[in-house]
Amino acid sequence: MSRTLPPIGRRRALQGGTAALVVLGLLLWWLRPWAEEPPSGTITFSTGTRAGVYHEYGELLRNEIDKDMPDLKVRLLTSAGSQENVADVATGKADFAIAAADAVATYKLDNSPGADRLRGVARLYDDYVQLVVPPDSDIRSIADLRGKRVAIGLPDSGVRLIANGVLKAAGIDPEKDIEPSSDGIDTGPRRLGHGLDAFFWSGGLPTDGLSRLANKSASAFRFVPIDATLVAKLHDQGGATRYYRATKMPESAYPTIQRGKPVPTLAVSNLLVTRSDMDPRLTEWLTRTVLDSRDLIGATVHSAQLVDVRTAIYTDPLQLHAGAQRYYQSVKP
Repeated sequence: MSRTLPPIGRRRALQGGTAALVVLGLLLWWLRPWAEEPPSGTITFSTGTRAGVYHEYGELLRNEIDKDMPDLKVRLLTSAGSQENVADVATGKADFAIAAADAVATYKLDNSPGADRLRGVARLYDDYVQLVVPPDSDIRSIADLRGKRVAIGLPDSGVRLIANGVLKAAGIDPEKDIEPSSDGIDTGPRRLGHGLDAFFWSGGLPTDGLSRLANKSASAFRFVPIDATLVAKLHDQGGATRYYRATKMPESAYPTIQRGKPVPTLAVSNLLVTRSDMDPRLTEWLTRTVLDSRDLIGATVHSAQLVDVRTAIYTDPLQLHAGAQRYYQSVKP
């Protein structure tokens, strides 16, 4: 025999049902956009030289994108580095790229083509400036580079931008006071001591090109410290130099070389960049993949372990892309 619920019971039942619907609605909202059909099509991602962290990160991210968006084809472009990457995205040659904040700021300050269309997706990890010399070199400081054969990076690389700034801060003219070469991380390590007295590199820690060299011998090379006072002089140059900060390369970066000692240097943040006209839904999905794949990518590219939703939102000097902003709002506590 059926019974009619007492008034208080009916009220509780209705309240419980309403609460369940609210919880279900919130759950579906939180799972957005995964409840939708994944974006499809083709995007181009500009990375860097094959021996650098940018390219390695790009390859691993492509694998993760393929899992989340199987119908989205990702084409990787190698490049000289940050400066070329910014230009590629701004002018439409690439859709996404990694670039150091100083290179992005320089492109904007120069009012280069398409600069106003650049947008940020995420702040990723830091690049550390690494000045490498043979172990028996008499170079102990930036000032000692005068008259030496020094690789300052490829012409359109972030390395070239930062190396020139560091040299000028030390009172060294990159064109007159050293014998400059355009070697990057792909050729610099093998030419060290064989045509090169030193080479600059700016990248995540550790960089595969240097790790391979370190694994060959515990005395394969040595790092030259970059004093914090030099960073202050860099800031005096104005412009994009405000994105440099004094720091120390942790002793765990290249343990066989550093032997328990951190190296004073400077760092600059890396950004994942795109354009304002990029599809917001696709950008939202890609932003989520970048953040969700941190640990998996970080197992190989250690610097990627530092990608964090709490800091990824700070993409200065670029405003966030609408799609990226939508993602960060969806996970805001």
